[in-house]
Amino acid sequence: MRPGAVAVVSVLAVVAAGWLGAENKPKKPHLDLRATPRMAFSPVNVMFTAELQGGEDSEDYHCPELEYEWDDGGKSVQEADCPPFEPGTQIQRRFTNEHEFRRAGIYNVKVTMRRANRSLLAATVRVTVRAGLGDPTREPPQE
Repeated sequence: MRPGAVAVVSVLAVVAAGWLGAENKPKKPHLDLRATPRMAFSPVNVMFTAELQGGEDSEDYHCPELEYEWDDGGKSVQEADCPPFEPGTQIQRRFTNEHEFRRAGIYNVKVTMRRANRSLLAATVRVTVRAGLGDPTREPPQE
């Protein structure tokens, strides 16, 4: 074998080893938060969907607690009653919650995923609520 060929083979082996090593490393999931509708008139019930995307179905993300900060002074915690984790079992990846906004405003809603009192992931979404009929923040009609 020529000396140049040995160098090429060595470089390819190093690149392949690095590439394969990166593939074996588990990817960390992220949390996506969506609101429906994102813009509405008050009062309005908004549906929130938190979705765990990517990563493996590991025990770390099995049966989490989700804490919602509504940015209107309220919070809520969503806990699931789950059976013990078994390797190879698919974990829950989609969570929904609903909240009523009674007043006009721009709300930055945050959800934090926790397990065993440890914060795992967080996500935020902005909801815009305009003053509707009966909203105390609405200005009276001009005469």
